[in-house]
Amino acid sequence: MSDKEVTKLQNNHFQTLGEINESKKGKILIMGIGNYLLADEGVGVHAIHELAERQIPDYVDIVDGATGSFELLPVLGAYDKVIMIDATMDNKEAGTIGVLYPRFSADFPVALSSHDIGLKDLFDALEFKGDMPRLILITVTIKEILTMKIELSEKIQAAMPKVADIALNLAARIKNGELLND
Repeated sequence: MSDKEVTKLQNNHFQTLGEINESKKGKILIMGIGNYLLADEGVGVHAIHELAERQIPDYVDIVDGATGSFELLPVLGAYDKVIMIDATMDNKEAGTIGVLYPRFSADFPVALSSHDIGLKDLFDALEFKGDMPRLILITVTIKEILTMKIELSEKIQAAMPKVADIALNLAARIKNGELLND
């Protein structure tokens, strides 16, 4: 990866962190979660890399949420509507893409892949603070967590364009009032 590509990815991670005092109401956040150094477990981050190569509508922000620490609370709390992408180990075929519509932290799958904190913990804190955004969760099934490997497995890599397409399609449907309005 070139220095220019690394800088672009860092900008994706920090684009909203520097602007959290501004209201993001009306914008849609697409955030990828995962550990980039653990191969397929980093699927959410890889999805943001895929999106970074595309033309993103002006009503969408993309953010590499890395391993989902509590530092993301002000970022997530600044948006009304969030699309999150993460790995799951749900005994389905590797590369299976799921779309969930959790309303409360209790609606999250029991075991999303391992991060600094669990997504359920992150959304418990948002719910407690009264900052819980409306959320769509895109999951990608992985089979194992490999240590110290950046490259995705073949099945997960093959799913990345479709994951990006789904995220952008969901964002367009949210913008058009078809989703997350009730």
